[in-house]
Amino acid sequence: MSLPIEDYALISDCHTGALVGKDGSIDWLCLPRYDSPSMFGALLGDEEHGRWLITPVDADARVSRGYTDHTFILATRWQTDTGEVEVLDFMPHGDHRADVVRRVRGIRGEVEMREELRVRFGYAAAIPWVRQIDEHGHPALVAIAGPDAIVRRGPRLKARGHLHEASYTVAEGETIDISITWFESHLHDPGPIDLDAAYRDTLAWWKKWASMYLHEGPYYEPVIRSLLMLRALTHEATGGIVAAATTSLPEQFGGPRNWDYRYVWLRDAALTLSAFLTHSYVSEAENWRNWLLRAIAGDPNDVQIMYGLAGERFLPERELTSLPGYQGAAPVRVGNAAVAQFQGDVIGEVMVALDEAREAGVKEDAFSWPLQRALMDFVEQHWHREDQGIWEMRGPKRVFTHSRVMMWVALDRAIHAVQEHGLPGPVERWQALRDKIRTEIEERGFDKERNSYVQSYGSKAVDASLLQLPQVGYCEADDPRMLGTVAAIEHDLMHNGLLMRYRFNDETHVDAFPPGEHPFLACSFWLVEQYARSGRLDDARRLMDRLVALTNDVGMLSEEYDANTGRHAGNTPQALSHLALVQAADWIARMSGEQAPGGQQGEQQETRV
Repeated sequence: MSLPIEDYALISDCHTGALVGKDGSIDWLCLPRYDSPSMFGALLGDEEHGRWLITPVDADARVSRGYTDHTFILATRWQTDTGEVEVLDFMPHGDHRADVVRRVRGIRGEVEMREELRVRFGYAAAIPWVRQIDEHGHPALVAIAGPDAIVRRGPRLKARGHLHEASYTVAEGETIDISITWFESHLHDPGPIDLDAAYRDTLAWWKKWASMYLHEGPYYEPVIRSLLMLRALTHEATGGIVAAATTSLPEQFGGPRNWDYRYVWLRDAALTLSAFLTHSYVSEAENWRNWLLRAIAGDPNDVQIMYGLAGERFLPERELTSLPGYQGAAPVRVGNAAVAQFQGDVIGEVMVALDEAREAGVKEDAFSWPLQRALMDFVEQHWHREDQGIWEMRGPKRVFTHSRVMMWVALDRAIHAVQEHGLPGPVERWQALRDKIRTEIEERGFDKERNSYVQSYGSKAVDASLLQLPQVGYCEADDPRMLGTVAAIEHDLMHNGLLMRYRFNDETHVDAFPPGEHPFLACSFWLVEQYARSGRLDDARRLMDRLVALTNDVGMLSEEYDANTGRHAGNTPQALSHLALVQAADWIARMSGEQAPGGQQGEQQETRV
């Protein structure tokens, strides 16, 4: 059975990533992209669905682990009665290949290790044909099925049924290098790599990237690790930013709330761009801006809320029978039916991100502003539509207040582009529609009796997404209406000190699925930001400290957290959780007088976060 979600650590080459368990098993790996079919799928089943285990023979070995400096080189160290050994797991960066390296190093004494390799291509649907070869006097194993092939290099393996295994003793000062290389089965094996050079280059690249972040302070480590997580989830070749590295990790243990997050949600990617810009990672922002322009090019009426890593539009949701699900949580889904939903907030988030890119000095080109003009045409035609909202409700459409606010935001940023950047556009028409939408929101999206904005028109329920109203400039954080909304959210949505997204047992029945999910981590970070912006700094710090403590031993956050059992829930690592952490830390620093709101890092090298 797979480990608890929080017992995994990500390694990445900025094209895909592997999840490595505390037990030394790689239980999830899709090559060559995050959204490719898995070749190790034990995360959503057991060892029979594919894994790569390297661990001491001694089952009582004591384990500790951590990333090497600010990189994605994972060092797992085991101590036994006979010695100490370390395994360095990493995916070489920048070589335009798909490799995983596992370097076993003897630290003290001697440790007997065992290795088990079970390759299962195509989401565990294909057991490959495997053959052993000699490669210039060194053993190698080649596995092929359909379009996929891998070559594993290292100590010779022995076949046992449908797995291959080996054992070897590692002595102090000794290093055993083991690697897997993926390639398309109709092509030739690209050959071995220089593992020493790959280690040095990968270490140097990650350290250089992290060194651009100059802030220091009590939240330095979780912030820099979160930025690194966001970078790892950004596909280097295309600029697309996946929402998470996994599919179908359950929001409800044992239940059906299992979704595929290995795609690019415009909303999540736009917010990630904002986090990069705030910390002067402008090239990442430019790459994503260019990805966006390619992905949504064409008729604005065809804009989707999500795309594949290269901008693919066809992402049909289907259920797999080859994987039984994480600890029995079924079904396992690939693709996501939300691709066909109308979510009215998405254009607003995109326009906010592009506005921030302009402010950071990213120049408009002959294509980018006309495309934004076309998006405004879409807003003018569709602002009044009901939608499924930010949480992708699989229930009846309705007028979600947050969605309507984001339509207001889209117009607001377009107006700003005309007035502040001299770009052409019908500003008076946009202003009139912006004012009309605000009037409607204040009349129909606000409950005077509760003194609170509501989840949707005609409802008395609240929604954690309303915490974004000050974030996007719709109102001030200390506006009496916003303070009333915060009080209602605290009353209705707080569960064990953390926020739910919305209530599942209210009269509106907004969600067609049964209740059972856990507090949504990004929402609690939004509350931290709201506390800070409205002057409740002590409350902000208390909640922030608790949330930061929920990261696992290597700084990863999933989508949700089960406060009753202390377990991570949902897909991991979750981009939205990590970027919300970064923004919350920024606002605590800003409202503490340590950082100017909205400033760029070049102006804030003395900032303390």
